[in-house]
Amino acid sequence: MDIIKNITKKSLMVLVPVLIASAFIETRKLPLGIFLGWLFGIINFKGMTRNIEGMVDVHKAKIRLLIFSITRLAVLFTAIIALAYFKVINIIGLIVGFTIVFFFIVIEGLKAGQSQ
Repeated sequence: MDIIKNITKKSLMVLVPVLIASAFIETRKLPLGIFLGWLFGIINFKGMTRNIEGMVDVHKAKIRLLIFSITRLAVLFTAIIALAYFKVINIIGLIVGFTIVFFFIVIEGLKAGQSQ
């Protein structure tokens, strides 16, 4: 769980200035898209780490983890499609938010890999 906290803290340090800068470009849709992209990325990463930890534990049911993964991805996909369809968010902002989280996942993963 330490890696999740590190990714959340470091990505927040980048997210806040990006949100402030995006508010000058577009007042509503772009910052909301960036924030929701970041939030969806963090929630998805937490769900993935929970699934991986569950696969390591032999006492948990594998089918339950599979159903949880499919449900999590379906909810995420449905939320993104609904927000884009009703033009609540900017798609470019959503991608920027996801990219911020993805960047820090890669960086923290490389650090963890080098330490071992």
